[in-house]
Amino acid sequence: MGKYITEAERYQIEILLKQKYTISQIAEILGHKYNTLYKEIKKGTVKQLDTLLSERYVYKADYAQMLYNQNTSNRGRNLKIGSDYKLVHYIEDMVKNKHYSPEALLLHARNNNIIFDTKLCCKTIYNYFDMGLFLDVSIEDLPMKRKKAEKKKRSSTVALNNRSGRSIEKRPEEIKERKQYGHWEMDTVVSAQGTGKSCLLVLSERMTREEIIVRIKNKKSASVVHALNMLERKLGPRKFREKFKTITCDNGVEFLDSAGIEKSRYTKGNRTIVYYCHPYSSYERGTNENINRMIRRFFPKGTNFDTVTSKQVEAVQDWINNYPRKILGGISSREYISSLNLSVA
Repeated sequence: MGKYITEAERYQIEILLKQKYTISQIAEILGHKYNTLYKEIKKGTVKQLDTLLSERYVYKADYAQMLYNQNTSNRGRNLKIGSDYKLVHYIEDMVKNKHYSPEALLLHARNNNIIFDTKLCCKTIYNYFDMGLFLDVSIEDLPMKRKKAEKKKRSSTVALNNRSGRSIEKRPEEIKERKQYGHWEMDTVVSAQGTGKSCLLVLSERMTREEIIVRIKNKKSASVVHALNMLERKLGPRKFREKFKTITCDNGVEFLDSAGIEKSRYTKGNRTIVYYCHPYSSYERGTNENINRMIRRFFPKGTNFDTVTSKQVEAVQDWINNYPRKILGGISSREYISSLNLSVA
């Protein structure tokens, strides 16, 4: 015998009741238990008035089906977020206006002692976005959800256009451990093809995830060297040397002037040491790659950096340096640097 009564069987029940069949007879015809039919008829019975305005009770198949549909749509666990509108508005605001990920907004609430009636984990918030539960934001507003990329087998070859550069293979092993401040990764974020020539020079510190972003006029090695010269002048030669112990970059044409990058503009000798990654090995600058995605939340692909101001770039730099990070224990890179009491930060 079937467990559930179908919509077609409900209309059969209505017809058979009008023909004066008993519940036992209908149960036998449809192959259901007596109790199942009794409960079904009781739930689907409505009060009607006849032509003499007398009340009578009849089973209506469409009403019974409507009740069934309502009950099945309400099955399952209730949403944890319930009627916690304060939390809903907080999530929507942090994602839409502050460009925070679910993980970051939870860390921000914890760090600032923002209390809600409901406690949600990061995965639950992502699930709610997948279900489309928020009115003012959608899953398209979230930072890109990505699977952990498989590392490609590292090429042992050198870049054909950079045979004289110092390979990352010569970089001291302790730099890989991220236990000392002052080891940076460098990259550029470029304008849309066919638009402006300006681009962003981005420097990412490996241990603290501190970010420095400089708008440069074009993707040429002279512009990169000029930007580093300006940083050296701003910090002073000694402080620059302490802050930028090493820089790791790819083999792009804008980084091929290793002598210009390394040599101090104001003192004798070098101001830093530059290392070059293997070709097609962007994972060797993993911090750069991750932070570049954060920059793209504000300057998506297609942006013409000729129209972007230095003030806008500085605002994005400040946002990144104040962004709470799980890898730093839930605090921002700026807070982490402050806790280390670094004189060069």
